[in-house]
Amino acid sequence: MKLEIEIERIISASLLRLRIKSPFFATLALFARIQATQMLPTAATDGKDIFINPEFLRSLPPPQLDGLLLHEVLHAALLHVIRRGQREPLLWNIAADIVVNGAIAQTPGFDLPPGGIRQPKLEHLSAEEIYEILLTNTTDYHLCEIDLLNAPPSHASESGDGSETSGSLAQSKYTALEAHWKNAMEQAIVIARSSNSQGSIPGFMERELGALTPAQLNWRSYLWRYLVQTPTDFTGFDRRFIGRGLYLEALEGESVQVFVAVDTSGSISSGQMNMFLSEVQGILNAYHHLICQLYYADAEAYGLYNLDAKSEIPKPVGGGGTSFIPFFEKVEANRDWHGTAICVYLTDGYGWFPEEAPNLPVLWVVTPGGLALEEFPFGEAVRLLSH
Repeated sequence: MKLEIEIERIISASLLRLRIKSPFFATLALFARIQATQMLPTAATDGKDIFINPEFLRSLPPPQLDGLLLHEVLHAALLHVIRRGQREPLLWNIAADIVVNGAIAQTPGFDLPPGGIRQPKLEHLSAEEIYEILLTNTTDYHLCEIDLLNAPPSHASESGDGSETSGSLAQSKYTALEAHWKNAMEQAIVIARSSNSQGSIPGFMERELGALTPAQLNWRSYLWRYLVQTPTDFTGFDRRFIGRGLYLEALEGESVQVFVAVDTSGSISSGQMNMFLSEVQGILNAYHHLICQLYYADAEAYGLYNLDAKSEIPKPVGGGGTSFIPFFEKVEANRDWHGTAICVYLTDGYGWFPEEAPNLPVLWVVTPGGLALEEFPFGEAVRLLSH
């Protein structure tokens, strides 16, 4: 009984320190139940609750204990357990640890117990992006010794069979966890923004939250921006239909030409190529009145292919180095359209850029683990997520 009281006091003291250091993180921590258990050597989470070995907890100085608790809270709040899907558990755990440990190491007032995995070159990416990199990287990454991510079977599943810790959570529990942490995030954001100290949402949280959205881009929304003659206040449209996107079909005399480049250089894997072609199909299906010209490009640009929603996408051509210049040169030479137009380039971002930005707006659609979005010299850049 004395040990239980001591453990409760240690955890309460850590939560109080967390509140002083970061109202945002402290609010998230309130949504996690913290329990002591002898079944773990260190600590883990089942996606909602946190489990810590009491002896390990008592061995840590306050900064490391605060970092450990925050580590587990972030795994849960960012849905790392259920975001794993069918990915390999060990590798996913490493990717998730790299995200969380990197964030904690860069947050003043927190420290990590010995053994926490760090990979500073990857910490600006989401867990999904890091996982994709680890899949194709022969570097010997070691699992963080302070965290098992998934709690032991007796804790991780209400039924006690442990099946839900493998990444195949029942849909009902998946939905419940999403709702639980969505509520936590909303309250944490409100608290953070109303606080006079550290009121902003940490940048890595913004990045990881972005990874919770569907991987395929909503091309209707992206291309909508370039329909320059459309109303911005939806005046004259029945608002009951706006949420379903039906107002887009009411446009008359509006067309947009999309010049699409698909990177076919040697650095693009077959899986990434499939992602690219799915996005091309998404572009073609976005509007009935869309005019699309497709190019494949490595160090040269191949095409053009005139496509619509009923077209069969031609087989990719390429496999060499990467230069973005030939595509923009071909667009400029072949452009016979003087209305609204946009260039879309699907790529990993590694190649030679033109010295001057083209006259048309450019949207870069970047693979997981590709060039950092802020390093594109012009245009807008968005990142695809692995499925």
